[in-house]
Amino acid sequence: MKAPDQLDHVIVAKVGSSTLVNGQGAIDQEYLSNLVDQLAELARLGYRPVLVSSGAVAVGMERLGIASRPQEIPALQACASAGQAALTEVYAEKLAQQGIPCGQVLLTRRDVTDRRGYLNARNTFDYLLTLGAIPVVNENDTVAAYEFVFGDNDMLGAIVASLVNAERYVILSDIDGLYDANPQTHPEARLVEKVDVITPELMATAGGAGSQVGTGGMVTKLRAARALLAAGIPMTITEGKRPHSLVDAVLGCGRRTEFGTPGAPREQARKLWIGVANRAAGTVEVDEGCVRALRDEGASLLPVGVVAVEGTFEPGDVVSVVGPEGSLVARGITRYSAEDLGRCRGLTLDVIARFLPQMSDQPAIHRDELLVF
Repeated sequence: MKAPDQLDHVIVAKVGSSTLVNGQGAIDQEYLSNLVDQLAELARLGYRPVLVSSGAVAVGMERLGIASRPQEIPALQACASAGQAALTEVYAEKLAQQGIPCGQVLLTRRDVTDRRGYLNARNTFDYLLTLGAIPVVNENDTVAAYEFVFGDNDMLGAIVASLVNAERYVILSDIDGLYDANPQTHPEARLVEKVDVITPELMATAGGAGSQVGTGGMVTKLRAARALLAAGIPMTITEGKRPHSLVDAVLGCGRRTEFGTPGAPREQARKLWIGVANRAAGTVEVDEGCVRALRDEGASLLPVGVVAVEGTFEPGDVVSVVGPEGSLVARGITRYSAEDLGRCRGLTLDVIARFLPQMSDQPAIHRDELLVF
């Protein structure tokens, strides 16, 4: 692959705690220096890197003399506070040695579920990148309320990638990609080099958290890939500590798993905000015919295809759409309340018009407000 000639190629890279932190819980200075060197190399090649960095809690534990990861939220937030200061200081110092400014961006889900907050965050990223700075992003764990957390930085990176319309999202992991079985327990496991669809069977093969210092495992990476496949943004998983792994992943080299295809059609920014940034207020189960219509025909979701409704939501809320097996099909903005959609499920619009005339021409979710996975 050839490096671009123009400075309009944004790359989002996410580094996990298990890659960034050494066995003693401190920052792996040698690795971090190498990572910064690669970010600088990408910048020289004409890319605009954005780094999503985990590690604040782990580094904060070391700074505060805490031996094992706390369970209490205030203790975790205290560790995040101490660790984030240390991480930002190190990144800023090492990037300055390369002549590159560093901008810190701390986000919570509240910041991006609000449409105005989402646009403000996007404008901040755009301005930093225009000035040649590398934004270093993390969840604002110090103040994040439980209901507004991303839960893991794999998904945070996916949201940032969609927010900045990235050319590619690279996850620098402690493993070199997705395997067809757990390589720790199955030595014969093989690396899956290319994935175009995240199936329920593929999700079922993913395990839990990948390390003692991180919150994510392969399942969180597959959720991120599912979102970005819908967005049309390619994603790569590769081993972070392999020399030159980030640059190789961006240039299409090295051992890795690729999700999606460069140049695939991209969804509108509003759909990405609906499907990726927002937390669903409820769930709508649909029948198999409806699933086919959504995926293959680009249809809106009509009440006639709805089988069941879960949760409490109002018109304008984001809901998840699941198929008969419970697999996620889409996410969109409902035009019905949970109560009304429960009454109207399985009915055609002409029947609904008899007792809800104001809904006579209203799909449950319009295609323009629906992101299909």
